[in-house]
Amino acid sequence: MTNYIHWFLRARLKTRQLLLLVTLAEEGNIHRAAEVLNMTQPAASKLLKDLEDALEVPLFERLPRGMRPTWYGDTMIRHARVALSSLNQAHEELQAAKSGQFGQVNVGAITAPGLALLPTAIALVKREHANLQIALQIETSDILIERLNQGKLDILIARLFAQHEKADLRYEMLTEEPVCAVARPGHALFTGPTPTLSDVVECGWIVPPSGSVLRHRFDLMFQEEGFRAPNNVIETASLLFTTKMLQQSDMVSVMATDVARYYADHGLLAILPMTLPCQMDSFGIITRRDRLLSPAAKVMLRALKASAITVYGKQLDMAAYED
Repeated sequence: MTNYIHWFLRARLKTRQLLLLVTLAEEGNIHRAAEVLNMTQPAASKLLKDLEDALEVPLFERLPRGMRPTWYGDTMIRHARVALSSLNQAHEELQAAKSGQFGQVNVGAITAPGLALLPTAIALVKREHANLQIALQIETSDILIERLNQGKLDILIARLFAQHEKADLRYEMLTEEPVCAVARPGHALFTGPTPTLSDVVECGWIVPPSGSVLRHRFDLMFQEEGFRAPNNVIETASLLFTTKMLQQSDMVSVMATDVARYYADHGLLAILPMTLPCQMDSFGIITRRDRLLSPAAKVMLRALKASAITVYGKQLDMAAYED
């Protein structure tokens, strides 16, 4: 702890310097950054110079038409975002406590657990803490992990891939994610023999966008069975569009089984009685190792783990992440 105190005293680090770093990275121009922060350009330049002098490294490269972070700058900007986010969270928790609320937790999830796990967990939280505010974001794993690293999310239910920096992340697997083919109820594929890949290769398909993991697995599935990947495709990540398009056409689609069951249970789609040799990677609960969870986030974490027992049959360590 002494080293941290010496570092802050030596650098005379100011909150406005952290704000300037983040704003300058977003604006790329010292004049615009100063305007955003309601200060003069000379004052902003002095704040930056004082910080660079204290750190003894250049944080930004001066260009003819703006400024670009150096490697040192990228490092400081990343930590500045986390520090500012933590300060904002502290303020929100204090304000919530003053108004009789329990606080707020920001949760991110990919689609399948967003439908299968989160409603159960959130209902459990609300039964015990009605005033706890919950903000939920449904996005891809890449976007969610970026927001977690920026301090914008507290807990994720998502996947970790090879490209993700894992050193500062905690991960506890929940389940693997099978996928299935779906079509509108009454589709001709439901009236004959059990369909195979050869029966659906010529169908019109609604598929995830190119570059996504599921799209890669989908194309590879046909290729490994000796078929060319379907050419008659619509690419979209929108489940609302996919559902509507399937209902009014003879196209078929591929989606996570948990998502398909939700639509099938409501009579909107039907799951084709065929096994797809295609499966997504497992997903799990992800938090930052270097960031303490707020009381509200701990309540949500416990609810997620309790709900995982009934939803996935997965017994998790209830004490994990809470140190």
